[in-house]
Amino acid sequence: METVTIDGTNLTLSSSEKSENKWVGSDQVFEQLLACWLTVDKKDLPLSPRIIGVPGIGKTTLAIAAARARGQEVYVYQCTADTRPEDLLITPVLSEKGKLTYHASQLVTAMIKGGICVLDEGNRMNEKSWASIAPLLDHRRTIESIVAGVKIEAHEDFRCCVTMNDDSSTFEIPDYIVSRIQPTLMVSFPERQDEMEILKYNIPFANDKLLEITVDFLQAAHGLNLPFSTRDGINSIRYCLKRLEQNKDISIEDIWVEGIQMVLGEEALNLEELAERRNRFNIDQDIQQNLGDFFFGEDDDDLNPDSDQDLF
Repeated sequence: METVTIDGTNLTLSSSEKSENKWVGSDQVFEQLLACWLTVDKKDLPLSPRIIGVPGIGKTTLAIAAARARGQEVYVYQCTADTRPEDLLITPVLSEKGKLTYHASQLVTAMIKGGICVLDEGNRMNEKSWASIAPLLDHRRTIESIVAGVKIEAHEDFRCCVTMNDDSSTFEIPDYIVSRIQPTLMVSFPERQDEMEILKYNIPFANDKLLEITVDFLQAAHGLNLPFSTRDGINSIRYCLKRLEQNKDISIEDIWVEGIQMVLGEEALNLEELAERRNRFNIDQDIQQNLGDFFFGEDDDDLNPDSDQDLF
């Protein structure tokens, strides 16, 4: 493991991401991400955008591919609801000999080495952890570790982005952080040709018929705004190929149905019915959230739980 010394404190650095994922999809969002990381003047600073889309759509792949295009090392930090500031920055570790050592996270390692850090699934992280890197995401470009007693300035080549799933967050990200992770780059479902290319890239050994059936299914799901992703398609195809290897007498159509059931559940076999149920559920939720309007009049806003009027 590589180590560096900062202000007399030895830090063990994290390893970089070794995958060589290829980006297949919108050229526009790829170019937008690269634009965010440019500087146009000595006094200019790079942006730290947030990349938003449904799970399994390729947000992390996009970030890694963009980092590779810049020729920089990339570090991926997986954010969770349990992430603490010391996890995100520098973690103290007690060795077998009782000596305390300090390990720099992927984020801090990227800062030191001038790499690119992807904060993956940032909407899972709590405010305390976000607050610990607020100075890094603005003009200061620094972090301070209370645990290790060091302040670290980011290398001029350091870049960062945050991926977020387009679903309910574990924690609400505070406005002062949202204003620092701009702009917002939206990753949408791929077009048919791109989705087929993604499947072939990830499963080059899959037969054409299985690929065609799966792409047809995914494109239909996208059209109904159902959250089934390309990753779901990849997983179902992989399962089907393993079952076909196990039993070559099963037809591709039958094994595909089994694969969808195993990966996405039986309800996924009827996309239109599933979409209708989801729409009804969303409508019912909206109605329940506004039931107060049926019981309170205009003069009762101070009592109505659904009123927009401030209570204090």
